[in-house]
Amino acid sequence: MIRWLLVVVIALLVFQGLTAWLRKYLGFGRLPGDLVFRAFGRQWDLPLGSTILLSLLAAAIARWL
Repeated sequence: MIRWLLVVVIALLVFQGLTAWLRKYLGFGRLPGDLVFRAFGRQWDLPLGSTILLSLLAAAIARWL
């Protein structure tokens, strides 16, 4: 279980680092359902629509393999 937790944490860190690139070149975070708001002097992104799209894409790839 610790291995999976480590994999998830590393994946989230990599994803956080790639967010600016994904937003610029792939439009991640600009789909309908993606929320952006400011609170406590910081910008918070909740890419709900993009997450659903990426989940469907990952499921399709997993099913294909």
